[in-house]
Amino acid sequence: MSIRHLFLTLPLLLTACASDDQMTEPVRTGPGVSTESISLGVLTDMTGPFKGTSVFRIRGYELYLDEVNKRGGVCGRRIELKHKDHAYDVQKALDGYFELEPQVLGFIDVVGQPMTAAIEPDLMQTRALTVPVSWAASLLGNPHMMVVGTTYDLDIINGLDHYKRKGSLGAGDTIGHVHLRGSFGDNALEGSRFVAENWNMKVAEQAVTETTANLVEQITALKTAGAKVLVLSLTPPQTAAAVGIAAQLGWTVPILSSAVSYDPAIMESPVAPVFARQVLLTSPVAPWSADVEGVRQLRDGYHRRFPGEEGTLNTVHGYTVAMAFVAVLEKACGKRDLSRDGVLRAFHDTNNLTTKSLTGELRFSLVGRPSATQSYMARPDAKVPGTLKVEAGLHESELVKLKGTRAR
Repeated sequence: MSIRHLFLTLPLLLTACASDDQMTEPVRTGPGVSTESISLGVLTDMTGPFKGTSVFRIRGYELYLDEVNKRGGVCGRRIELKHKDHAYDVQKALDGYFELEPQVLGFIDVVGQPMTAAIEPDLMQTRALTVPVSWAASLLGNPHMMVVGTTYDLDIINGLDHYKRKGSLGAGDTIGHVHLRGSFGDNALEGSRFVAENWNMKVAEQAVTETTANLVEQITALKTAGAKVLVLSLTPPQTAAAVGIAAQLGWTVPILSSAVSYDPAIMESPVAPVFARQVLLTSPVAPWSADVEGVRQLRDGYHRRFPGEEGTLNTVHGYTVAMAFVAVLEKACGKRDLSRDGVLRAFHDTNNLTTKSLTGELRFSLVGRPSATQSYMARPDAKVPGTLKVEAGLHESELVKLKGTRAR
C-alpha cells in the first residue's frame, strides 16, 4: 500500500473504530433499567371515575410498546409497564408513587391534577421524566413533565377560530364559557379570553366545581347574555347535562368542548342527537376514525389484538404518548445514557418529532411552550368507530402563533 493511500484510508479506519467503540461502550443506567428491561410507571385510576378512559389509554401504550419490543426494544432492552391503581384518591396515589418510584425509570402515565400536584415536589428531587394525563399549560414550567400536544387554551383558540372561519362567530359577538375551577377549566378559559381580546369579542363566564350537578342556572345565564358560541370545559357527565339543558331551552348555538370533556358513552344516551348536531370537539390528538398513517397503523394492531372491538380517542392518546416516550429513550440510548439525567437531557433535546399525524409535530426543547400547536376538530357520530369523525384536520390559528410570540 502506498503512503498516500494509507493516509487516505486512515480517517475511515479511525471513524470505523470510533463507531465500534461507541457501540460497545457500556450504557449508563439508573432506577428501572436492567440489562434486559426498562420499566416505566403507570399511576392511574383503574377503579374510580376515570376507569373507562384509563383502560383504553393503557391499551394504546401496550400496543406501541409491543411493536417496539418485537423489533428489539431500546438499547437491546424490553420496555415493560408497572401499574398502580390510585382510584382517584390522592393518598393512594402517593402510596403508589413511593412504591413505584425506585422501580421505574420514569412515569408514562399519571392521572389526575391533584395526584400530579402531590407527587410534583418529589419529582424535582428524583428527576424522573413523567407524562401527566393533562394538557394544562401550568405544567409546562416543570422540566420533568412531558406534555404531549397542544394545551387546553390553544385547543380552544383553534376551535373558536374554526367557528369564526365558518361564519358562526364574528366581531362584537359574545362567547359563553362554562368552566371548571382548576388547572383544566381555568386554562381553557384563557383561550376564550385571548380570542375575545384579539377579535373584539366579549366573554360571558360561568365557573363551577366538579361537584356541581345542576347547570340550569349557568346555561340560562349564557343564553340570556346572547352568546353566539357555547364553550364547555367540564367533566363528561357535566358536559352531557349542559348540552341537554341547552336543548331543553331551545338554544341551538354551536357548542365547543375540549376532548377530555367527552365520553363515547354519551352517544348511547338521549342527548346523542343534540351532540351530533351542535357539538364540536377540539383535540390535540387524532380521533380513532381518522384516515391518517399513525391511526391506521394503530387500528390494524388493535384489531389483531382485540378482534371485533374498537378503540377511542384515549387509545390514540396512549399510543401517541408511547411513541414520544420511546423516541426520547432511543435518543438517550444513542448517547449511551439511560440514567434519569440522561433521559431528561434527551427529552429536552427532542425536536421535530413526527408522529404520523397522530398529533402535530412535537418539540420539547422550547421551555415553557407547548410541544405542539395544532388541533383536530371532531364531530360526535354514533355510527363512526370511536364515535368521533374528523371535521377538520390539524390546524393552527394565527392567534395561536400570536400567543406564542407574546409568551416569548
